[in-house]
Amino acid sequence: MTEFPTWAEVDLDRFGRNIAAIQAAIGHGCKILLVVKADAYGHGAVEISRAAMDAGVTMLGIATLHEGIELRSAGSTAPIVIMSPSLPSEIDEIIEHRLTPCVSSLEFADLLSRRCLAHEIISRIHVEVDTGMGRTGVSDQDAVEFIQGVATMSNLELESVFTHFPDADSGNTYFAEAQLRRFHEILAELKTRNIAVPIRHAANSAGILSLPQSRLDMVRPGILAYGFYPSDRVPRTIPVEGVMSFKSRLVQLRSVPAGRFISYSRTYETKRSTTVGVLPVGYGHGLPWLLSNRGEVLIRGRRAPVIGRVTMDLTMVDVTEIPDAAIGDEAVLFGEQGGASITIEEVAERAETVPYEILCSMGKRVVRLFMRDGVPDKILTLVGERHESEPAAGARRARKVQYKSTRIPS
Repeated sequence: MTEFPTWAEVDLDRFGRNIAAIQAAIGHGCKILLVVKADAYGHGAVEISRAAMDAGVTMLGIATLHEGIELRSAGSTAPIVIMSPSLPSEIDEIIEHRLTPCVSSLEFADLLSRRCLAHEIISRIHVEVDTGMGRTGVSDQDAVEFIQGVATMSNLELESVFTHFPDADSGNTYFAEAQLRRFHEILAELKTRNIAVPIRHAANSAGILSLPQSRLDMVRPGILAYGFYPSDRVPRTIPVEGVMSFKSRLVQLRSVPAGRFISYSRTYETKRSTTVGVLPVGYGHGLPWLLSNRGEVLIRGRRAPVIGRVTMDLTMVDVTEIPDAAIGDEAVLFGEQGGASITIEEVAERAETVPYEILCSMGKRVVRLFMRDGVPDKILTLVGERHESEPAAGARRARKVQYKSTRIPS
């Protein structure tokens, strides 16, 4: 397998098993809207979306117009819902790319209706009811009248009404339960007014695990589908496996005497003769700066501490206790190696953040290897998809490498 200095492995087989585990838990009468915003939490939205549809996912959830255009340009025909509010200026592109907006104002809905009429199409819409998240959507007090208003607008088709939990991962579900009761009251009132709601959804990853009664017609897994739990306070009743591992390689080994400083700001001083390993990974790749002097990596199945400041491009580790370490050795930043593991939860705790941020911060300079049956099925780099071919007879070059651009065509 071609070696890269820093890369992430995305195991599509594990991902498929995670989707199957979620579907088995919620029942086959319940649909899945997979959240693929933020490049599918750093995993690669195009590749994950394809694998998701193959696994039986019904819809894809994104946050921005351009995330939707990216998927459409890659050939996705799946229903794609923009789950964050859109600007009126984005309406024509939403229509052009057959994206489903969430509508939260009558002004937006009216303009959408008029533009759909002009385009001679019908747009499906979703409406979020704010039952306690305090972020986006329509307030629970105004929801019934609002939904009744938009449901009668020309060329708009109400496909879904949903709500969102702010703390279903807290270990105490009393607030989420109250939200769910309020949501059911609103749905009951809509029913008395003969307003059909084809799809009702409330459960995010935490809701799926902590509040089974919130699964309704559809669920919205995000981090759970990628193999991680939203917190350590949710029931782990659905077995999932981490889909991504983050790796680098030793590119230099240096013998440093006692009393030498390592990296910026001289925050680390060697206390003994130290073998310093240099890794070509830093906060420019998505490795948190707060792992300076407190993180660890796996090399040859053993832990090596991060010493000195994590820099933009490079990180130093102490490999003195790994005397057989060699240039080119794999270093696992999170994932498994030789029967040992460093979990993303551990990395997040040391970096004083959450696993979500670690995943979403993975930069485009990190090569993605999409794995099937333990081997790369696709290699995606900063300059495009990488392809290798055997050289022609007599050629000087050992192999030919080509890159296929992944940019959206003009």
